[in-house]
Amino acid sequence: MHLFRMGNTSKKLAAKCTLLTKEEQKYVAQTFRAASKNSEKIREDDLIVSGKVDAVLLEKFWGPQIDPRLAQYLSNFLFGSGQQKSPTVDFNRFAELYVYNVRGTVDERLMVTYNSLGKDYNETVELPYQLIKEYCESIASTYIKILKSSNSRRAKTWIDKGFMGKASHVQALGEAIAATVGGDLESPHHHCTADQLSKWLQLNTLLKQLAELVFVNLYGINKKSGDESPTPMPPTMPSLLPMPEGLESMPDYPAFIDLSHIVWLNSHLPQKHQHKWRFLFSTNIHGESFSTMTGRIIDQGASIIIIEDNSGYIFGGYAPAAWAFAPNFTGTDDSFLFTLTPKMRMYPATSYNDHYQYLNHHTKTLPNGLLMGGQFGFGGIWVPAEHFGEGSSAESCSTFKGYKRLSKEPTFHIRSLEVWGVGDKPVLEKDEDERDTSILDVNPEAKAILDMAGRTRHSEGLREEKPL
Repeated sequence: MHLFRMGNTSKKLAAKCTLLTKEEQKYVAQTFRAASKNSEKIREDDLIVSGKVDAVLLEKFWGPQIDPRLAQYLSNFLFGSGQQKSPTVDFNRFAELYVYNVRGTVDERLMVTYNSLGKDYNETVELPYQLIKEYCESIASTYIKILKSSNSRRAKTWIDKGFMGKASHVQALGEAIAATVGGDLESPHHHCTADQLSKWLQLNTLLKQLAELVFVNLYGINKKSGDESPTPMPPTMPSLLPMPEGLESMPDYPAFIDLSHIVWLNSHLPQKHQHKWRFLFSTNIHGESFSTMTGRIIDQGASIIIIEDNSGYIFGGYAPAAWAFAPNFTGTDDSFLFTLTPKMRMYPATSYNDHYQYLNHHTKTLPNGLLMGGQFGFGGIWVPAEHFGEGSSAESCSTFKGYKRLSKEPTFHIRSLEVWGVGDKPVLEKDEDERDTSILDVNPEAKAILDMAGRTRHSEGLREEKPL
């Protein structure tokens, strides 16, 4: 079913498209005119050069930014596939592809998925899991390509510091998004029913956000004329990539995780912490010292710890509470553990116990080290203070759901360990007290001299009262 009526001339195209906002009408019509060479239809030959999928003619808009597989899927959606293939596409269908992907209902997005994968949408038709995985990879890959060719300062800062967006990690990101489709992360799926796909599309916010950002870019929304870079995002749109803080001053920063890892990990953080990552500690820069690490991470608010073991496994945990030395466990059930390599997996809290985070040093009667999940001696992540550089990850951990040992071996040598504060740095009470202190409070002589001179002390009356 088409949602839009065709106009008589390309100039009328935008006005006829009721589901697009005025801003979008302008850009989508512009993109359509470029691709259709100012006619009312786009020919597949114009979209796909010399029969090759990997050379999309919308080069000005789509060229280096699109994964070849996604080019094929979009071609399937726009022109159909097999016997039903049409030689041209009109503005209606072209605009539908954008609208459905950016803000379609679950049913519309389901239909796009089926059509893009060359199938008619039908509740009885199952889709091979392998196809779903390829589809997710193609969207993840296009998003990373867009980031790499973007002029955004935030993307450039990460990339300049060695966060690469390597093909193998992009593939793992696609796999992690697709893996949730059958409900069970570990059993291999063969085919997915329409019902499973529908639930998955509803719950998978990362896929939705990636698709939204990809199509906003491909359709040139918010593009300035003459601007060949991908478009600036609408201000309301969530950025999947946090702003990095604290890397600028480090010329030889040794990145060991990937852009894909950051995007995936950031999408699992509470929204209030997604806009910024603050670099706090790295064994590669600050040395293998437990004291140095604790000194840099205490009182820094919520944080993530990322560890690479000597087998190349990368894993860690999100600590929602600020780290502090304490005899007992702290943290909340927002806490989770994760692996990034070889697979991207997340293990949320079970609420079975509250052993989320523990930190101690120089105590005689308690274990000294950093623990996330489980028990002393059997932690999800245990980094001892005495032999810093070694660590262990237990076989099972009732604190986190679906948990599997994070490191390759139960005990491991730390190749790299990093801690990032996430979100804004919390304002400590003592900072507030210091800021709220006037010179007149700390210097009674100055106060007395003003009194003798008969001058009023403006700062005293104007100071805001502390909130109760």
